[in-house]
Amino acid sequence: MTTLLAFILTLGVLIVVHEYGHYRVAVACGVKVLRFSVGFGRVLWRRQPTPESTEFVVCALPLGGYVRMLDEREAAVAPEDAHRAFNRKTLWQRTAIVAAGPVANLLLAVLLYAGASWIGTDEPKAVMAAPAAGSLAERAGLRAGDWAQAWSDDGAEWHDLRSMNELHWQLTQSVLHGEPLHLLVADTQGHGQRRVVLDLQALAGREVDAAARKQIGIGAPFSEPVLGETKPAGPAARAGLRAGDRVLSIDGEAIAEAGRIRELIRANGADGAAREMLWRVERAGRTLEIAVTPSVVAEGTRSVGRIEAYPGQAPEMVKVRYGFVEGLARAASRTWEMSALTLKMLGRMLVGEASLKNLSGPLTIADYAGQSVQLGLAYYLGFLAVVSVSLGVLNLLPLPMLDGGHLMYYLFEGVTGRPVSELWLERLQRGGVAIMLMMMSLALYNDVARLLGLH
Repeated sequence: MTTLLAFILTLGVLIVVHEYGHYRVAVACGVKVLRFSVGFGRVLWRRQPTPESTEFVVCALPLGGYVRMLDEREAAVAPEDAHRAFNRKTLWQRTAIVAAGPVANLLLAVLLYAGASWIGTDEPKAVMAAPAAGSLAERAGLRAGDWAQAWSDDGAEWHDLRSMNELHWQLTQSVLHGEPLHLLVADTQGHGQRRVVLDLQALAGREVDAAARKQIGIGAPFSEPVLGETKPAGPAARAGLRAGDRVLSIDGEAIAEAGRIRELIRANGADGAAREMLWRVERAGRTLEIAVTPSVVAEGTRSVGRIEAYPGQAPEMVKVRYGFVEGLARAASRTWEMSALTLKMLGRMLVGEASLKNLSGPLTIADYAGQSVQLGLAYYLGFLAVVSVSLGVLNLLPLPMLDGGHLMYYLFEGVTGRPVSELWLERLQRGGVAIMLMMMSLALYNDVARLLGLH
């Protein structure tokens, strides 16, 4: 129920803001707005103070909305109202009205990001786990327990890193721009500060997916090698391991952080047969040696080992909060960066450099909406900002049926001095409908595939 309500609230806010952008600028330009609709289909709620005023409605299918304006191309217009028809307005007025919806979504994203920054979120401290073997991070000299304190794209101008989330964001930005990332790191106490450079330009043009992240080598935050909950009758409990045991070594390999424990356990059953592992742990000041034999389970097409215990403690968290001006500036910057990222990903999907699996639909949005609401208001505002940016950018794409398609018509009119012919409008409209149906079908397929674990 939480997921459904969060999904409806998300769509409601984004649709209302988008359509209000069109509505507000249309009224300011002297256009008569006949209907302001949230959703499509059967009308559930209606309000129209007077016969001459705008009719506001909420409809049964909340997957969009529209603002219907007086227009001589759609229906007969009384002579006394002709000056209030959309088609009678100047080119710049029509352009402003159409562009106002996407712009409203982008402005909303700035406010939402700012709100999340002002409220603050609890995020993992930027202390890194052991980098993957052979990764860029390992070759750069990063090691378990390194605390990334600042970043730079040129080694001259440095910016503070407040959390692991910010580190991952900068990694993504550097890969997309084909630039190296300079990091200022220290140990967990902040001592022994040094500089490292990640040669991310080697990944330029790559999709920042799981494979790319593994090649970079920076994943989950550092976690102490201490066992958490152990399930009764599981391999760990049967062997004598307990919650709170600090793992010193496994089969003679020193353990510095919990991620390595998980890797060794999973690798134990990779060939379909488990073998005994010798664990050396510290418990209440004593050192114990315990033989543990994982169980083997299927995970997709692979076999992995399991001990039915959670290796590692929760990472150290920090409160990330910004002041009014800094939060607003950061929100504007993040909106711009997310817009650019969305466009780049769409471009790469179009030319085959990025997987079409990245295209998400309503089921994924609903799932993330529910998760973010449960995490807290700041997380939900951040999620809402991401979707608002996506909606604004997508609507500016030069596709018929979208606001960007209409803007392309107006660009043609501005250059040639004449509007697009009715014949071409009809052809482009049909093509736009076909493209939109294909995109929606693909997004829905990706949603279902994710739910079924096929992606």
